[in-house]
Amino acid sequence: MFVSHRDEIEKKQIESPSSKHVTKQVLVGPNQGWKDHVMRMFTLGKGGFAPRHAHPWQHIIYGVEGKGVLFMDGKDYPLTPGSTAYVPSDILHQISQAGDEPFVFICIVPEYGDK
Repeated sequence: MFVSHRDEIEKKQIESPSSKHVTKQVLVGPNQGWKDHVMRMFTLGKGGFAPRHAHPWQHIIYGVEGKGVLFMDGKDYPLTPGSTAYVPSDILHQISQAGDEPFVFICIVPEYGDK
């Protein structure tokens, strides 16, 4: 069993030449007892973006705060609080911040996809 609050969970700044202003939190995963998947929360600061990439696992995205854009398979999709998206495996994708406030979203992946 595990109960916490996002304000109490460690935040890790992602440093990469292919991303900008990205913070990651692992909300629930193997260390909390969920052996098959990992629920992460990402915060993209002003002008922030994750790498444009593809990988052999699918994932689910849920918008929490702010505005963002999901580039997926050649198209841009706006994301706002409450937006949901399913990204199939091996599809080129990227999430970026839009608007004036940070974009916060939850991303759920299989355990082996949490790099």
